Amino acid sequence: MVRQFELIERVKAYDPNVDEEAIDRAYVFAMKAHGTQLRASGDPYYSHPIEVAGILAEMKMDTASIITALLHDVVEDTVNTQDDIKKIFGNEIARLVNGVTKLTQIELQSDHTKQAENFRKLVLAMSDDIRVLLVKLADRLHNMRTLDHIKDPEKRLHIANETMDIFAPLAERMGMHEIRDELYDLAFKEINPDARQSILSRLSFLRDEGAGMVKKIIRELGKTLKAAGLEARISGREKKPHSIWRKMRSKAMELEQLSDIIAFRVVVDTVEECYQALGVLHGAYPVVPGTFKDYISTPKPNQYRSLHTTLIGPKKQRIEVQIRTKKMDEVAELGVAAHWSYKQDIPSREGRQYRWLRELLDILENAAGPEEFLEHTKLEMFHDQVFCFTPKGELIALPRGATPLDFAYAVHTEVGNTCVGARINGVMMPLKTELANGDQVEIVRSKKPSLSADWEGIVVTGKAQSCIRRFIHSKERQEFLDLGRNILKKAFDKEDLPCTKRALGKVLKHFNYETVDDLYIAVGHGDHTAQEVIRNLYPDHQILADDEGKVVSLTKAIGRRMRRKKKGFAVPIKGLTPGMAVHFGGCCHPIPGDRIVGIVTSGKGVAIHTIDCETLEKLDQESERWLDVTWDQGRAAEKSHMARIYVVLANEAGSLGNLSTTIGKNVSNITNLKITNRSSDFFEIMVDLEVKDVKHLANIIAALRATPAINSVERARG
Repeated sequence: MVRQFELIERVKAYDPNVDEEAIDRAYVFAMKAHGTQLRASGDPYYSHPIEVAGILAEMKMDTASIITALLHDVVEDTVNTQDDIKKIFGNEIARLVNGVTKLTQIELQSDHTKQAENFRKLVLAMSDDIRVLLVKLADRLHNMRTLDHIKDPEKRLHIANETMDIFAPLAERMGMHEIRDELYDLAFKEINPDARQSILSRLSFLRDEGAGMVKKIIRELGKTLKAAGLEARISGREKKPHSIWRKMRSKAMELEQLSDIIAFRVVVDTVEECYQALGVLHGAYPVVPGTFKDYISTPKPNQYRSLHTTLIGPKKQRIEVQIRTKKMDEVAELGVAAHWSYKQDIPSREGRQYRWLRELLDILENAAGPEEFLEHTKLEMFHDQVFCFTPKGELIALPRGATPLDFAYAVHTEVGNTCVGARINGVMMPLKTELANGDQVEIVRSKKPSLSADWEGIVVTGKAQSCIRRFIHSKERQEFLDLGRNILKKAFDKEDLPCTKRALGKVLKHFNYETVDDLYIAVGHGDHTAQEVIRNLYPDHQILADDEGKVVSLTKAIGRRMRRKKKGFAVPIKGLTPGMAVHFGGCCHPIPGDRIVGIVTSGKGVAIHTIDCETLEKLDQESERWLDVTWDQGRAAEKSHMARIYVVLANEAGSLGNLSTTIGKNVSNITNLKITNRSSDFFEIMVDLEVKDVKHLANIIAALRATPAINSVERARG
């Protein structure tokens, strides 16, 4: 375990301005907070955050990152809170610790997910500060170094696979090749120990067989470059077993066939010298065709820069050579973290705390795709996406602004069609709630599809919008078809005429439709009336009407329609969804139990009004648009219907509360409330209620009228 003074000395070696007192306080705080907690190895738990801090010191990280490493498990695993961290160590440390804590919580939810790329995107999207990721990677690295101490083999394998799929590629994306290689190798050791041991044994044999060969090659390369006037630092490093294994599999080669088991690195001072060294080596040794790669003029997305070439080098050995500058070498090893080592060069006017952001912007501005771009001052690499979990841990990627409905349709179309609610992180939330990164979403479903036309306005994904439109269109078509069939049947029955598909087929050409169903839909839609169809099919038939051939008065119309209802001529609005083929008048708000009449409106279907609605007086000369309709008595009361009332209540404390309490006690819900007038004595309020039928509304009105604070209650009548 790294001791307190050793940690300080490591940081001082690259940052003379380190805040020693702050690191001391964090070191002691972590030891006291974790107390007697033990790791699986039996070591004190506080040894873990201290070792993580040591790894970050090797990466030459700033003081805030070192302190965050010391405290990164305090909120998660001890009684200390985020507020405690904020009070003692300040806002910046508290924010960084909170970021690491959030990532740890997300990591725990991901046990069953196989979507590693989505998880990596989630980790990136959730990290407002790149240092959060660096602490998390150091945390994972130390956990992998001590993986052997975990007794459960399944848990070890899970951690190794997660490291292989998520954290090692994440380190690669950030350009941290040294940490990437170690993570891959530690995971490989757990996942495929036999293959790793086989490679190690073979490497040992080759090492013994070519003892001293690496030193000889380094010496000869150095002499060749020096003869051309170039001073270079040359080193040779054996690749990790996992790197060798991956190359063997990708190229289908045996170990002995690989030329780059040992990579030779040539480090010079300038970019110009990189190309000079390349020219000297290519002139001195044969080049293996197709192996030259120039990552200096065209860097990798993570800003890795180097020249790669394979030569038939000294002693006729195939060798891979990488040529780079000292700065390129640091970036290649440490990636993003390498930029902290240049902080002492920052002019004071620029502000030390922003240097890393500027450097990171430089790295990511040249990225190949938009998802590699750092926006403004946050690591929102995937700023246009949110990543959410299903209850089983599967990750779903959605656009920013997505709602639980988008999530439901992303899971499956049927899940979206039957969605009636959503729990976000265990709490029931409205379907229009915007989802955030890391939310766990559980969709509450009904047995049958329960879509609403309003849903189209609260989804943002193309799939959700198209599914809703398709379902609504299909349902509307079916409802217009059923309504049109009923309208024609009742009209033909009233005139004692047969209404068969064969008969209706005779007028299809006249109305320009291909099928009888198309005609039904047109009638239900209000494009044609039943009387039009009858006149075209039976031109000699005299349609029943009043003496003058039109409706003489509203009273006569209502009386006639009531009589016809008794004869079975009324069209039931059974099973029709409000807002599709049938619309309830916003003027009178009919509810089950009201005597009703339908008005066929071109392009909209049928509007339902109460028979005493004032709107009907304007339509008493348009008899063909009137339609006798009736409630589906069996089902009407199963659903809630909206009724509107006007209330006058005393302008005094508690009166509005009495109103809502009385409505609630009578098993109703207020869907809308508007104060239409206010004086010193009274309020006038319009209230929309959910009721079952006329009887239910009458009970509510009676209860309200019995409430002392309420002066009067009247139902809206159009």
